Amino acid sequence: MTLALTHAHGDRITVAHEATGTELFAYVYRPEAAWEAPKPYLHPIRTLSGGPVTGYRPNDHRWHKGLQLTASHLSGQNLWGGNTYVHGEGYLPLPEQVGSMAHTAFEEVAAAGDRAVIAERLTWHPHDGALWAEEERRIEVCDVDPASGSWSFTWTSAVTNRRAEPLRFGSPTTHGRPAAGYTGLFWRGPRAFRDGAVFTADGGGELMGAQSPWLAYVGEHDGRDGHATVVFEHAPANDHGGEKGTHPAHWFVRSDPFAAVAPSWAFHEELVLAPGDTLARSYRVHVADGAWDRDRVAAHLAGRAW
Repeated sequence: MTLALTHAHGDRITVAHEATGTELFAYVYRPEAAWEAPKPYLHPIRTLSGGPVTGYRPNDHRWHKGLQLTASHLSGQNLWGGNTYVHGEGYLPLPEQVGSMAHTAFEEVAAAGDRAVIAERLTWHPHDGALWAEEERRIEVCDVDPASGSWSFTWTSAVTNRRAEPLRFGSPTTHGRPAAGYTGLFWRGPRAFRDGAVFTADGGGELMGAQSPWLAYVGEHDGRDGHATVVFEHAPANDHGGEKGTHPAHWFVRSDPFAAVAPSWAFHEELVLAPGDTLARSYRVHVADGAWDRDRVAAHLAGRAW
């Protein structure tokens, strides 16, 4: 179950599973188009058998890139990418509001046995380049299980406000658009995953804006037979605060017209980070071959402590 890591400096880090020869993911940190709010991201992410479970720069939203940490409305700036939602006017091209997240340095890049770690420092900027926040990020492959056809990784981010005034994390929903609470860790699935099955720990019903400790998305591949399941899980220590935002966060999820999932930081109300304060969040993502059901996901998670 040995993992191998390759670092193309200034571009990306790839992690592969040597037994299967599968590149599990690439962490891309090179700067990209300013209009797309440049930021590091994971793409492609693959199952152990090599099935892709992320999309990249789709024609409907060029700024959707695999799995990335986003901030769609941040104190009047857009660190999400593309047009900015303005209540009563819709989405407008406002390039002067599009910011970025920039790689600063790696604290650790290593792989040994069945674990791999990427620990990074980043800075967050509005369009004019001022320093608004510093982030410590850690991505760690924590569980490779060929017997179940799955592997997992954690994503932990600690974002510290470096402004002299609060940082206000919002979303299109906090700015007036219903059911559009996307912000925070955001996943865009492949085009083939449209109309996939989505479920949580808590059963059926309306999933957009729902609260649950985990959410699973099952999609079917193009170009090869079979399905894949991606499970997004909150760390128990995450504390979202607010009258409507208590742990766990509200899920932003779509299967039509495309596959997307985010444990939203600001679905119903803004999250306010005071000067000098740190916002810390941890998530675990499980990537599995096959179409898992609720019972199988629950059993898989039950044996894996944080």
